[in-house]
Amino acid sequence: MVIHLARRIWTTLEPLHDVVYFGAGVKEAGLALGLRGFWQTYFAFRAAPLGAVRAGAVSATFAGFHPDMVGKAVPDAWARTTPEECLAARLDFSTGLLRGAGAGDAECARAVDLLEPVSRAADATGRALYAANAELPLSADPVAALWQLATTLREHRGDGHVAALISYGLTGSQALVLQVAAGKAPESVMRPARGWSEREWSDIADELRARGLIEGEPTSPALTGAGAELLDQVEATTDEAAWNGALSALSQDAIAELTDTLAPLVQRVQESLVPPISPIGMAQS
Repeated sequence: MVIHLARRIWTTLEPLHDVVYFGAGVKEAGLALGLRGFWQTYFAFRAAPLGAVRAGAVSATFAGFHPDMVGKAVPDAWARTTPEECLAARLDFSTGLLRGAGAGDAECARAVDLLEPVSRAADATGRALYAANAELPLSADPVAALWQLATTLREHRGDGHVAALISYGLTGSQALVLQVAAGKAPESVMRPARGWSEREWSDIADELRARGLIEGEPTSPALTGAGAELLDQVEATTDEAAWNGALSALSQDAIAELTDTLAPLVQRVQESLVPPISPIGMAQS
């Protein structure tokens, strides 16, 4: 199977970004700022580029989280710390984790050279999380700069993915059930990590079943043929949006250099920092 070049880049950059969620000590990094625990830290760190936004903006841009789960985290987070403090903390924390995984200045600097022009020139239309991250200054530290660029381009793809879901008539919560049905993550991981009750999850599954997209029980749904086709279309649209909106600026030689250069670091990150099963739903290489 031919893998879209945009997806190849995503599978390289996503694990580097993900250390901010899964690396040991992220909860403690938030507590040091006065935040209440892991989930408030997650929402505050990821939303920080947007400023001191309220729950509605976070729910809309993150997509898939239960509004009540978001509402427990923000805006209370901004009464405890500031977006600026969160930005500094998340960058310092993630950089330390990548260095601990063996990130070296030389390979990171080369990756930064390849990615910075792409990030700077990418299309921001409808991409709020991308645009907010793209406005942040890059650190002179190449490891820190690589993490920020991976994050910026990851959010660019994520914003495009949300747009693709909308274009195919799917909500963020419905997308979660489809991912479970596709075998990307079990319901026991996905549902509680996004704050949905068993009853709500069952109702969402009923909506998809009525459209002929899934079959089976809510805790172990399976895609129908129509569901698999729709999910393939969403993913293909996501790849195309990431490619046409940003990544096509890279030549095939540059993509090969980027992915080959970072492959050892990505493997070490996947082996030591990112769990094999998570709500991200990315299979480890």
